[in-house]
Amino acid sequence: MSSTPPPTMKEFEAVKRIVNYLSGSQNVINSTDWTIRRSAERFASFTKYGNVAVHSTVKNRSAKITVYVGSGAVRLKTHNPQQAEIMANLPKTLSQVEEYVKRAPFVRIARTMGNNNEFSPHCTIFVSIQRPEMIRLAYMTWATLFTANTNSEPKQNIVYIPEWQETDRQILVFPEISTTVVLGSDYYGESKKGFLRMAMWNAKQKGMLGLHAGSKILKVKGPDGRIRKYGMLIFGMSGTGKTTHTCHTHGLGEEGEGIEILQDDVVFLKKDGSAYGSERGFYLKTEGLDPVTQPIIYKAATSRDAIFENVMIDYEGNLYFEDDTLTSNGRGIMMREDLSPYISNNINLPSVDSMDGLIIAFITRRHTVVPLAAKLTPEQAAAVFMLGESIETSAGDPKRAGESIREVGTNPFIVGDKSYEGNWFYDFVKRHEGKVRCYQLNTGGVGEIIEKQPDGSKVFKRKVLRVEIPEMAAIIRGIARGTNKWSKDKYWNLEVPASVQGADLSKYDVEKFYDVDDVIRQISDLRSERVKYIESFSALDEAIINAAKNM
Repeated sequence: MSSTPPPTMKEFEAVKRIVNYLSGSQNVINSTDWTIRRSAERFASFTKYGNVAVHSTVKNRSAKITVYVGSGAVRLKTHNPQQAEIMANLPKTLSQVEEYVKRAPFVRIARTMGNNNEFSPHCTIFVSIQRPEMIRLAYMTWATLFTANTNSEPKQNIVYIPEWQETDRQILVFPEISTTVVLGSDYYGESKKGFLRMAMWNAKQKGMLGLHAGSKILKVKGPDGRIRKYGMLIFGMSGTGKTTHTCHTHGLGEEGEGIEILQDDVVFLKKDGSAYGSERGFYLKTEGLDPVTQPIIYKAATSRDAIFENVMIDYEGNLYFEDDTLTSNGRGIMMREDLSPYISNNINLPSVDSMDGLIIAFITRRHTVVPLAAKLTPEQAAAVFMLGESIETSAGDPKRAGESIREVGTNPFIVGDKSYEGNWFYDFVKRHEGKVRCYQLNTGGVGEIIEKQPDGSKVFKRKVLRVEIPEMAAIIRGIARGTNKWSKDKYWNLEVPASVQGADLSKYDVEKFYDVDDVIRQISDLRSERVKYIESFSALDEAIINAAKNM
């Protein structure tokens, strides 16, 4: 007696038929490296640097209308009304897509994510060119990933139909068959994160942990004069400074010192501390891009091979990174090779034992009473990983930009059990205790006062004293060199910098901005929020929960 197949089986079969049809149909063009770039350039503007600038109708990821389809291991535990409606109409939608792909013209690009012999997903994107200018989506995917290796595994697919009716825009993710269907969005981030989201799920099936983190190698001179080599992982939500500090020298200019940039967005961490890289193109948020404080990024972003998306450009090709008339989520793709001489020849981070250690930094962006930096115990590090505290940026939800948010691992793209990821990370840090050092860095500032209005809206009443990039670079430099002095914080159960060479942190003293009672109240409120949030993860190690309660 055969069992009734789960509801997702018919949906899986429909998606497989769509991909199989596009893989062999005569209405699909296989584009070469040369033709994809030339075709995209026909529909783009050119900047004064000779690189292309494109503009999308949709300016950010469509998180609220993204659904995960599959078994209980991958489904979202809750659905908002829009997601519930998408799920209810899914059979009809897939039937419409299946008929549509038989008529519309498509272009196909095959690339490889990563560069190793164990885990390098083969990525194929099918883009409808019913609107010919949409070939830019295929070009941007081509620019971000590596030359295709047909033997690489696993196989991942994205079907992109930008012209789908706007009122029915939706992102359908099928992790268990490594396929995403994008309907009604022409924003490149759906392709980039679509492939990375699937890769992180697939990496987890192999015992690795996909991290929304940049990676680099630091060579530093310690107080004893000896040169040491550290790996570094930098976590952070989009727009908080992850790429900025991944692609920064931190002022490491002593003889023998230096950096090697590996990756800026997603890596796949193994239990030995090695981490496989993923991309050849770095996707930066261009707001505030500055040649003085971000010279490495600025040079790469203004090279001939860079690609700008939704950045203001005038009729003479001049760029205006501070102009948010179109969107505050301007983006750019810069090539790894244009980060020379700071880029590594390898995109993979070596194991912990092959270096002097691994530094892990969690970037948050808060503007009130969170310390600028904190040294974390393994339990605190796992708690910070789970809390994933930051503020919303225009990359995720422009309507909520500036609001407090939490994302486990600062990673909005986790598929499956989030407690598993926190426990995995805690086990990893404990396993390498002494060689793995963890820190939280606040790239925001201090001084903000938020008041709720009667209608529930919030008013931000005070100008923030912000942490500048050179100051955070000094903190990171001191962490790496071992020159920062640490002491117990007056209000938090955390070790914070008492002194940092090259930075005056005294001006960020919270008591210069709030009275003592207000500081205590804000911290108490934040702790209560944290406890409520972290206790929702029933399968999480108790040591992590206790650390969150007592930080």
